[in-house]
Amino acid sequence: MRSEYVEQKDGAYRISGTRVSLDSAVYAYRRGASPESIQRSFPSLTLEQVHGALAFYLSHQAETDKYLAEGESELEKLRQASRAYPDWYERLNQARKKAQYL
Repeated sequence: MRSEYVEQKDGAYRISGTRVSLDSAVYAYRRGASPESIQRSFPSLTLEQVHGALAFYLSHQAETDKYLAEGESELEKLRQASRAYPDWYERLNQARKKAQYL
């Protein structure tokens, strides 16, 4: 019996049958989290799915690292664009600080 643990849909890699992104598991793994720890962080996943996703990452590491780097680049572009409106950005930061004290 063969099982596919990772699927690509709408340009994103997900752990098959779930809404959990491969990114989430890979970043946790890179931080040194064990498969058991990753599974506890995402209770909708089985330990088998976590191992399968990590095996996919390790066997497709160059492709996955490129995908992650592109996502990080896109996130940075969005961060830079949000700073094009400094008044709005400052109001957002003030609201966050205020919400922390509630």
